[in-house]
Amino acid sequence: MKKTLYTLLFLLPFNVLASGGGIKLDSADIDLSDIQSLERGAKHYVTYCLGCHSAKHIRYKRIALDLKLDEAEILKNVAPLGAGIYDQMHSAMNAHDAEKWFGTTPPDLSLIARSRGADWLYSYLRSFYNDPSKPLGVNNAVFKDVGMPNVFWQLQGAQAAETHKVEGQDVVTGLRLEQPGQLSPKEFDKLVNDLVNFLVYVGEPVQLERQQMGKYVLFFIFMFIVLAYLLKKEYWKDVH
Repeated sequence: MKKTLYTLLFLLPFNVLASGGGIKLDSADIDLSDIQSLERGAKHYVTYCLGCHSAKHIRYKRIALDLKLDEAEILKNVAPLGAGIYDQMHSAMNAHDAEKWFGTTPPDLSLIARSRGADWLYSYLRSFYNDPSKPLGVNNAVFKDVGMPNVFWQLQGAQAAETHKVEGQDVVTGLRLEQPGQLSPKEFDKLVNDLVNFLVYVGEPVQLERQQMGKYVLFFIFMFIVLAYLLKKEYWKDVH
């Protein structure tokens, strides 16, 4: 019960204004037809996220099919060492160790983009800032008091929070880069966007197919309505 409660709290949706502060969500550039972005996002997920978070609703085989990539290429460039093409994206972290280190088992992220939204994820992953009062030394302007470390600190660099007082409490209104990382801000934003793009794809791999099929369904419904109307007129033309 306790573990379930922690997970529900972790996945609780947030409004556009994050954590009651002045930070607004930035817009992610989601394009599921961009195969190269999805491939880069898959690599980033395995590199930076899979150590703690599974995405068990997707298999490497499905990724290879949807991205039209060779299976050997997926296993070499995307999947972790030793993974099979039919494997799900499982984290290697032991659930017991995760709960001891973070207080709860990190949730599976298969549906996180559908739960939180792409803009929330894009803003959240770019909004970590230094906070010495926290056990991990960081906090997040979108998800206050988050228990997740900033896995991108080397790439993004160190950020500091800009705050103002609201009813006697410090409220984060902005972030500033104090120490540059390995990537420029533009390069880092692109990396995060690719990762979020991949998570949106994982949440619904058939989204593009569904949208394409929807056009045909709507066309069929329209034609059926026309035929039904003409048939009705034919049946009732002699009724006075």
